[in-house]
Amino acid sequence: MTEKATVTGSSLSSTFFDASFAKQRVMAIIRGLPPEETVGLCESAWLAGLELVEVPIQSPDAVASLRAAADAASRRGRRIGVGTVTTPQQVKEALRAGAAFTVAPGFDPEVALASIEAGLPHLPGVASPTEVQRAVGFGFRWLKAFPAAQLSPAWIKALLAPFPDVCFVATGGVDGHNARDFLAAGARGVAVGSALGDPEQIALLSVL
Repeated sequence: MTEKATVTGSSLSSTFFDASFAKQRVMAIIRGLPPEETVGLCESAWLAGLELVEVPIQSPDAVASLRAAADAASRRGRRIGVGTVTTPQQVKEALRAGAAFTVAPGFDPEVALASIEAGLPHLPGVASPTEVQRAVGFGFRWLKAFPAAQLSPAWIKALLAPFPDVCFVATGGVDGHNARDFLAAGARGVAVGSALGDPEQIALLSVL
């Protein structure tokens, strides 16, 4: 990534996620469902007050679900993100499908640059101090701590000591029962997936 792209990436992503997680601290992940079911869960998340929704495209057939979700979001004045973005080509597909931001399981400078050049805020994944330092060096302040359940809330707290300005979004194995632990440890947000299918879980998450 160039120096200009680094500065742009920092500004674009920080501005977007600062504003998004200031409203509420939960991002919904709707993975592996056909378009109609994806839209239905998106609407359930929005009704519960979860504005940030991510639809992963880990396989080509998931793009149709992303497109359906993006169309539904546009009609309702909302925005849909795309997750599990691991190649620059997926960034292009996500942009064509109507995604408003990208999320990756790890930090890949080429994917990050492709996203920034497309005008899409990017949330890269990290799982070690080395990865955090590298992502910060490229201008990213909002980072996805993945897999959060294996890293633990203690990992979040420990990494904030050397990186106090980083905003972690705990992702992977997070639900309504442990989300508060990650937030109490210093995470600025959490992302949840399978918990969205449980009304009790949604009730717990909607008040965070």
